[in-house]
Amino acid sequence: MLNLAITTGEPAGIGPEISLRAAKKIIELHTDVSLSLIGDAHLLSGFSLPRLSIDPVPLRAPVTPGVLDAANSAYVIDTLNRATDLCLRGHYDAMVTAPVHKSIIAEAGYSFMGHTEYLAERCQVKKVVMMLCGHPQVGQDVFPKMLRVALATTHIPLAQVAATLKVEDLKAIIQIAHDDLRSKFGIAQPKIALTGLNPHAGESGKMGREEIEIIKPALDWASQQGIDAHGPYPGDTIFTPEHLRGYDLIVAMQHDQGLAPFKMLTFGQGVNVTLGLPIIRTSVDHGTALGIAGKNQADEGSMLAALELAYQLAKKHATSS
Repeated sequence: MLNLAITTGEPAGIGPEISLRAAKKIIELHTDVSLSLIGDAHLLSGFSLPRLSIDPVPLRAPVTPGVLDAANSAYVIDTLNRATDLCLRGHYDAMVTAPVHKSIIAEAGYSFMGHTEYLAERCQVKKVVMMLCGHPQVGQDVFPKMLRVALATTHIPLAQVAATLKVEDLKAIIQIAHDDLRSKFGIAQPKIALTGLNPHAGESGKMGREEIEIIKPALDWASQQGIDAHGPYPGDTIFTPEHLRGYDLIVAMQHDQGLAPFKMLTFGQGVNVTLGLPIIRTSVDHGTALGIAGKNQADEGSMLAALELAYQLAKKHATSS
C-alpha cells in the first residue's frame, strides 16, 4: 500500500477544498493507495472514507476564505515541514503540495521564495530543478502526448535573470534533469532542448552573448558526458509542434518564457515536479485563487493530475527498489 501526503496549502485559498475533492477521486481510482491530508482537522472535516485520513496540524488563527492572515504562515510552514520530514523518514512515499501564498509568508518574516527552493533547503540539497509536465489539451494529433518544461531560473525578478545564469548551474540542471528523467520517469535516453535567453537566441551575439558564453558551453559539456542535449533554440519557436515532438524536455531560461506556453497548452491540468530531491514531490501549477475560495467553484483538475503523477512515480519507485 502506497502512502501519499497532501499539504493543503494556504488555508484561506482553494487548497483545502481541491485537496479533499481530488483525494476522494484518487481513492476511488486506486485501491493500493492511502492518502493523508496534512492540515487543520476542523478545516478538513466532513468526510469518512477508508484510506483517507487527516494528519493534523493546528491553525495559528481563525480562517476566513479569501482573506489572508500572516499569523497562519507558520501553519503553512508547519505542514510543509511535517510532510517533508516524514517523506525523508520513509513514512510517506510522496508529497503533493496545494498552493501557498508567497507574499504573506514573506510578510510573516520567513525567507520563502517558493516550494521548490524551500524543499531543497529542507532536504539539504544544493540544487534542484523546477519542472512542469502535462498533457496538451489542444492539438493532441500534433503535440506530444506529454509536455515537460524545466526552468533554469525560477522565482526571481526579470531584471536579475541574465546575471543569475551561470555555466555551472546549467550543467547541474542538465545533469539532474537527465538523471531524473531516466530514474523517475523511465525514459532510457532523454532528449533535452535548451532555449536561448535573448530574442532569436542572441542572433549570433548581436542581441546578447549569454547563448555563446553561458548556454553553449553547458551544452558542450553535456555532450562530453554523453547527455543528449541541444540548443540554444529561440524561445518563440521551440514550442511549435514539430520541435516539441523531438524532445522529452524543454529547459527554458526564465520563468514566463517556459510557463506561459506550457500553461496555454495544458489549460490548468499541469503538474509541478521538483527534480533532484531525495523524495517525490509534485504540486499544482496554479495559485491560491483567493477570489473563489470557499465558493465551491475551484477546479481540482491540476491537483488530481498532481496526485496521479505522485502515485505513478511512487509506484515505480516501490517496484524498482
